[in-house]
Amino acid sequence: MAELVRNMMELVKNPEEVANGGEVEIERFWTPSFIPFRVSRDAIQLYFDLEEETELNEIDKFDKIAEFVANEIYGGKFTKEDIYERLHGPNGKAVLEQQLIFVAQGQQSADTKNFQAKKN
Repeated sequence: MAELVRNMMELVKNPEEVANGGEVEIERFWTPSFIPFRVSRDAIQLYFDLEEETELNEIDKFDKIAEFVANEIYGGKFTKEDIYERLHGPNGKAVLEQQLIFVAQGQQSADTKNFQAKKN
């Protein structure tokens, strides 16, 4: 079997401290070593459902993606609320979308690849 690829998500560990001028501490969460193909299929379905859904506003779509990322991809290592409170806002949407793409297609982010290269 080919090497099992993993992805990571970075959340700010100390957002209150940072808001008061403190140094940023990052907490890294890794996907499980094995992600069932069902989760990949569900990620693809969620992506297409949200693309075609006209009744949901953008906030509801973010909620669905954040819940999927926290619960299905990372197995509850953090919550949807953690994502909203600890994910850096300016690139948050792209980070969440990249998590879906990773599970659906196996594409790691450049940050993850670089971090793994340094680690090894």
